[in-house]
Amino acid sequence: MLRYMKVLAVLDICLGSLFGRAATAGEEQSPITAINIALEPDAAMTQHAEAVNARLLDDYPKGFALDASHRPHITILQRYVRTADLEKIYAAVREILTTKKVDDWKLKAFKYHYSSWENLRLVSIVLEPTDDLLKLQQKLIDVVAPFAVKTGTATAFFTTPEEPDINQSTIDYVATFIPKQTGKNFNPHITIGLASTDRLKEMLAEPFHVIAFSPERLSVYQLGNFGTARNKLKEWN
Repeated sequence: MLRYMKVLAVLDICLGSLFGRAATAGEEQSPITAINIALEPDAAMTQHAEAVNARLLDDYPKGFALDASHRPHITILQRYVRTADLEKIYAAVREILTTKKVDDWKLKAFKYHYSSWENLRLVSIVLEPTDDLLKLQQKLIDVVAPFAVKTGTATAFFTTPEEPDINQSTIDYVATFIPKQTGKNFNPHITIGLASTDRLKEMLAEPFHVIAFSPERLSVYQLGNFGTARNKLKEWN
């Protein structure tokens, strides 16, 4: 009898291990999307961002152009989410917007800034943080949380045959967006391109005239390399 019970215990452990691995494999195989919930600036701010981006491309042609598939935007939240839950996320975000009229907000851009990214300089226009932006970010964190996963791979991002790669810095940035880019660490900005060190020094030495503008819409994008807003999934004007 004792020997029989030992055999059953071994079988139970083996089966539990087998099914545990199967569940884990199933979770890993569930499609994941890297999303960016972002505010899009009005026409005047967009034109300014595109003009500076053109200057950067003259200096570093291998950078990216701000165009129909690289939209200027103000990132509020980036997360890895289950692709099957995207419609639920849209519904949750839409509910937030019933109480927030974001196109009435007044935002200010006040300087250029850069960060090091895969041995390059990623240039942005920095905005003053506001209570409205911080409150919106926290609400989005809360409603997206039930559909989020801790991390993803390059397959979660938008790629094309011409731009097939997603660098590790981009993958890690989304995984650590909370808490590194949220709350007291939130740094609202509009990314405008890649630059060489010489052009960057030139830009940072120039006087920056404060630009006041308003958001035009809130959108959900699938992220591309360098955190670019590549594939628009949903928008609310």
